[in-house]
Amino acid sequence: MEGERRASQARSSGLPKGGADGESPGGGAPFAGSSGSSALLQSEVLDLDEDEDDLEVFSKDASLMDINSFSPMMPTSPLSMINQIKFEDEPDLKDLFITVDEPESHVTTIETFITYRIITKTSRGEFDSSEFEVRRRYQDFLWLKGKLEEAHPTLIIPPLPEKFIVKGMVERFNDDFIETRRKALHKFLNRIADHPTLTFNEDFKVFLTAQAWELSSHKKQGPGLLSRMGQTVRAVASSMRGVRNRPEEFMEMNNFIETFSQKINLVDKISQRIYKEEREYFDEMKEYGPIHVLWSASEEDLVDTLKSVASCIDQCCKATEKRMSGLSEALLPAVHEYVLYSEILMGVMKRRDQIQAELDSKVEALAYKKADTDLLTEEIGKLEDKVECANNALKADWERWKQNMQNDIKSAFTDMAEENIHYYEQVIVHCGGMRRPCQDGCWQASVSYSGMASKPTWQRSLPGNRL
Repeated sequence: MEGERRASQARSSGLPKGGADGESPGGGAPFAGSSGSSALLQSEVLDLDEDEDDLEVFSKDASLMDINSFSPMMPTSPLSMINQIKFEDEPDLKDLFITVDEPESHVTTIETFITYRIITKTSRGEFDSSEFEVRRRYQDFLWLKGKLEEAHPTLIIPPLPEKFIVKGMVERFNDDFIETRRKALHKFLNRIADHPTLTFNEDFKVFLTAQAWELSSHKKQGPGLLSRMGQTVRAVASSMRGVRNRPEEFMEMNNFIETFSQKINLVDKISQRIYKEEREYFDEMKEYGPIHVLWSASEEDLVDTLKSVASCIDQCCKATEKRMSGLSEALLPAVHEYVLYSEILMGVMKRRDQIQAELDSKVEALAYKKADTDLLTEEIGKLEDKVECANNALKADWERWKQNMQNDIKSAFTDMAEENIHYYEQVIVHCGGMRRPCQDGCWQASVSYSGMASKPTWQRSLPGNRL
């Protein structure tokens, strides 16, 4: 009787048959529509720290999807729209995986270039297949970046590695250069794939799926030369006029970009200098092991000590080489990527100002009645919408970029600090006990040997000295 009474109350109140407390008939999980389940879901979202990022991405990424309406390449299929939304109570499921590998050299009578294999695996419905394999050269990546900037002028497009080689590199296509570029291109495509708006760009899809002849045909479908020249002339004219009343929030953004650019360029120079000094230190240290082995042959009383020093130097060389590898593969690329990002941010701000400057010029022309009033009023209305969309797109993408930047820089320096700690631990383990067999002063004699005292950094780093 009590069960029937509760079921009757539940039906009269519109609750599920399982009971007023929102439980299922079998005593399982609450129904999605019950107040109990809503409270439970809410408490789960609030209790889990990792879900805060999903909430933030949902609020900002959804705005990116709507506000960049002047982009001609926005998705229209229901599946595409669903894929862009990240719900609070669902995990962030990645549905696009891209790998850049297998660089291949091509030599023709005109030029020599490298192509890279791009493998794409996806579960998105707008793709004709679940896996694609194409080959692309650097110029194709440049084309993609240009199309993304054209379609989304105030979104922050990830940077590409520089077109030209670094100073001092003699061989243009040596293995180190090709591998460094491959990693950068891999990161470029995956950053686009992870972006809530750029990932659904039609040109990006064509880049990942089209064969070489199809891509060439698609490239020819862009605006003609005269159209591009007209756009360039208007952009230059707008930039020459400048922006009279830039909103305060974008003034602060511009100041941040200028300061960030100065600081990240300084960090990049210091990091490069540290790596160069580490390399010189490593090259010099490699010579000391064989020297001590030869020395031990002529010093009967110091044979064990000198061989121990040689063994220690060999272990230090291995540890130093590993630390240098971490520096060159983790910290240097991360810092330099944000040097390139600083240049991209300046370009984004310039494009935003050009859109506003175009609006300002039309408003000024209307005020002085320099042209047809009705036509100007209509153009001003369209430009006002365009400026608002551009501003909102930049503001949303700006917050996303800052969060990613802070995470990337923090991770790079944290990893480098851990590498340094591991390095010194290895040095102590391999060489910290060398004082015990050498209490008669032989250790100090070997340390003060003139061949090892040529560089203060070497003396400071020797085991047994203060690290």
